[in-house]
Amino acid sequence: MPGEHTLGDLVEIDDRTVLVIGQELDVAHDQPDVGHALVHRAGDDLVLVDTGVTDAFRAALRTAVDRVGPWSRLLLLTTHGHTDHVGNNDLVDELAAERGVPAEHWVPARDLAQMRDPVTYWEHAFERIGGVAALPAPPALSAKKIVSLFQPLRPFGATTRAYEERPLERLTLGSARMTGWSFADGAVRVLRSQGHTAGHVVVHLRDAGLVHLGDEANGGCGAMPDADQLKLHTVLGTVATAVAEGAVSTVTQAHDAAVRRGDKAVAHLDELVDQGVALQDAALEVTAGHEPIDPHRFLGDFTRKISEVGGGGPNPNPVFTGMMAVNVLAELGLRPAHGHDDQLWSRPASTNPEPVAGMPHGLALLPAAAAMVGWKLRGRDR
Repeated sequence: MPGEHTLGDLVEIDDRTVLVIGQELDVAHDQPDVGHALVHRAGDDLVLVDTGVTDAFRAALRTAVDRVGPWSRLLLLTTHGHTDHVGNNDLVDELAAERGVPAEHWVPARDLAQMRDPVTYWEHAFERIGGVAALPAPPALSAKKIVSLFQPLRPFGATTRAYEERPLERLTLGSARMTGWSFADGAVRVLRSQGHTAGHVVVHLRDAGLVHLGDEANGGCGAMPDADQLKLHTVLGTVATAVAEGAVSTVTQAHDAAVRRGDKAVAHLDELVDQGVALQDAALEVTAGHEPIDPHRFLGDFTRKISEVGGGGPNPNPVFTGMMAVNVLAELGLRPAHGHDDQLWSRPASTNPEPVAGMPHGLALLPAAAAMVGWKLRGRDR
């Protein structure tokens, strides 16, 4: 993206679909990262996929809205709750009021907590690496500093609801069977992926033949505490298969301005999965025979491996690398001593559980019997 695009540039995908370009994170210069957003017209519906953050990006979204043709309904789909994707979500209400049209805004239920309280979310993320990777300040202050960059931050509007309030549907993407929700008479579909964050979704625009991956394509290894490596790799492989089958022609993502089509899209997605495999293999290699693992030494070795195989994501930095390293150690089955990630990591001993007594005996029988009577009276044994 550097040197090719700047914040607010518009990339026309077709006559009804525009990718609005964001920017990279630069904490030293108080610059927030801004995820790319999609503006698409599906019949009479204007569809926004994410809204980024900053007033400048908001203005660019408005320009894109005017470019895709006439519409009489408005639909905002949020891929996940990170601050670089949700800052201008109230724009949907603003546009609807200006034009006197109905509007809807849908978000993943499992990301609502971080949208309401992003500081706590990022503080938790930073606490995991506070003694492993260098932070600019203690975790609580680092979280406040990061979130302070994303202004104005308005993730909610008058029409905001969770996707999960709608009945879940079984959907197909090529030969793959998935679950999610359909909109605009089936022209727009939201597919559950939940790899980058606990609630992440990807969006399929039928008429454009496009899947927008959001942040599921941010490298071969998820960094966030709520990332799920299996789900991340699964959705990348599923979309690659759909492109190879011809069910999808175009793939976009939120921190890479490239609009990839056909074989190039398949190759890119396969490369991301290969990077995930290579990073886990590298982690096995550098930990073999070295238990317990010093996380500081592992981070140095892991950082060098990332530079060799890739997979560091579109905006690599030491903090996110540290978060990835902790996730990879956990993926290998290692656990930190005393539950502190900056302590030595090792595999827990395989010990058989102690025998468990079934029913209480002696005096312990009295409170147990009273509890069972109460259970039956309340009908909880049915």
